[in-house]
Amino acid sequence: MAAVSETIVREYFELHEFLVRQHRKYIAQTRREEDDIDFFVLNPHPQKREAELPFVLSAADLKFVERAVVVVKGWHTETFSPAVLAHAPEIFRFVEPKVFQQAARAFGAEGAPTKILVVPALPQGEAARKQSVELLRSKGIDAVLPFHVMLADLVESIEVNRNYQKSDLLQMIRILKNYDFFKEPQLELFKSKRKRR
Repeated sequence: MAAVSETIVREYFELHEFLVRQHRKYIAQTRREEDDIDFFVLNPHPQKREAELPFVLSAADLKFVERAVVVVKGWHTETFSPAVLAHAPEIFRFVEPKVFQQAARAFGAEGAPTKILVVPALPQGEAARKQSVELLRSKGIDAVLPFHVMLADLVESIEVNRNYQKSDLLQMIRILKNYDFFKEPQLELFKSKRKRR
């Protein structure tokens, strides 16, 4: 599943015209997989932003990210609640000074890259969501990018009449869209309620 999750993240950043470099394509036997940063991403044409980036990124926020280290946690059945975060310290290994400094050398000395964690979901409840965000920030993570945001943006951006033969993921999305497996988001303001008898 890790390869599929990483493919989604790579395609997403490339769709937004980032240059993407995978840290390593193998897993060293002496190190655990969680220690590694998955991607270095570089925006060749970043835009300046007056305000600080939001913690939970959207597609519109990416144009303000200049460079980043990205770690993918594709635990698609988990919500990153405070309890999950408290019992999974391996999530934060990439922000430890030794690991991060080693990875940051890939960008040179032009400032620290943004630390982005790709997550399946954050809690829906406001209090739990706020606790998760505070915990992630306190550990040194600059931003999170939910899979839902990436997948929705990929589905919306793919055109049915284009051939994406160089990307299995994009080609699969195109085919599914062509056969109406993805429906347009609908406004349900006037949804009729079923009458009870």
